[in-house]
Amino acid sequence: MELTKWAEAAETQAAPVFRSIDGIAERNQWKVIASFQKYKVSDFHFNGSTGYGYNDTGREVLDLVYADVMGAEAALVRPHFVSGTHTISCALFGLLRPGDELLYITGKPYDTLHKVIGKPGDGKGSLQDFGIKYGEVAPLADGSIDWETVGVSMNERTKVIGIQRSRGYDWRSSYTVAQIGDMVKRVKAINPDVYVFVDNCYGEFTEELEPTEVGVDLMAGSLIKNPGGGLAPTGGYVAGTQKAVDLTAYRLTAPGIGGEVGATLGTLRAMYQGLFLAPHLVGQAIKGSVFGAAMFELLGFESNPRYDAPRTDLIQAIRFDTAEQLIAFVQGVQRAAAVDSHVVPEPWDMPGYEHPVIMAAGTFMQGGSLELSADAPIREPYIAYMQGGLTYAHVKYGVLNALTVLAERELVVIKPYTT
Repeated sequence: MELTKWAEAAETQAAPVFRSIDGIAERNQWKVIASFQKYKVSDFHFNGSTGYGYNDTGREVLDLVYADVMGAEAALVRPHFVSGTHTISCALFGLLRPGDELLYITGKPYDTLHKVIGKPGDGKGSLQDFGIKYGEVAPLADGSIDWETVGVSMNERTKVIGIQRSRGYDWRSSYTVAQIGDMVKRVKAINPDVYVFVDNCYGEFTEELEPTEVGVDLMAGSLIKNPGGGLAPTGGYVAGTQKAVDLTAYRLTAPGIGGEVGATLGTLRAMYQGLFLAPHLVGQAIKGSVFGAAMFELLGFESNPRYDAPRTDLIQAIRFDTAEQLIAFVQGVQRAAAVDSHVVPEPWDMPGYEHPVIMAAGTFMQGGSLELSADAPIREPYIAYMQGGLTYAHVKYGVLNALTVLAERELVVIKPYTT
């Protein structure tokens, strides 16, 4: 089959990139093990708690391990965060008060946060419904921060600077940890008292440093993405300064209670083991994204990032010419799933999104984005976003299936491979 020859060419081309990814995964693996050893993790830490969850040693040590791995003062890791959006919402509501302003300097955030930000008087309990101002600064054409506009947009009400590390549903490059560190320095030079918040979803363990190691006050992520290692059944985390983490904890539970309670039931073993596996599995997923980019580039499609570009998150964007190609790609990824491969995804009006969305999600954990998945809003430009893959082989299989579906529907012509 011609696809096999194209795949061999893509892997040969990507071999040096694969070696670099393996090196990052290895060093992150050692970092996680060192944190487990530092806090003397033992099997009794895997026992869950019930009721109020007082004196849950496993939960308390997991917070310490996460903080250490992330290079932060403190962390809050809980199964009670129901999604990345919920975790980010708790963080923002924890940091902000009526009359304060949230300013995103990386442009419009991910679609599911639009309802969290809301509109003044919307009656749904959004940030703006509580009298919290909101502003955003679109990146420049090359994706860099528009510092001139940021400078005039920040004012005495600006309390939180928001940064979305990953591209979301944009074609821009995701922001590296080094770039985020530069953002922190420049923002703090304007006002050293602002909180810098980072949506870290899809970014954990893709580099050797995390945003909290370059001055970020608070970051948030989901356990059914990178740090859960494909095993955490639910949950999220925040990490940062002790004050910022405490304020988030008060929002998650109640003022005066914070992170002192919260039954973990039977979730701790999976969260510990998932964190242990996360560096390796993230490396597998990134290698899969590199392969996907290389394959589609060889076949004439545009990808972002390109196969040999530095990686700072899991997301691989591929641009198509038509909605039909986009839908076929996502349906092809679904056909490669181990779970629900027989299901054919269709675009639908998914809660929290502003356009019809199609999602391939044949995962063991519902919505688990460290597992192979793909999604796309049905709008121009027609861009599919593929992420995850617990094994490189599965991502490769997904890419080949997607191309097969495109070819079967005569939406792409796969020519014989020639050197």
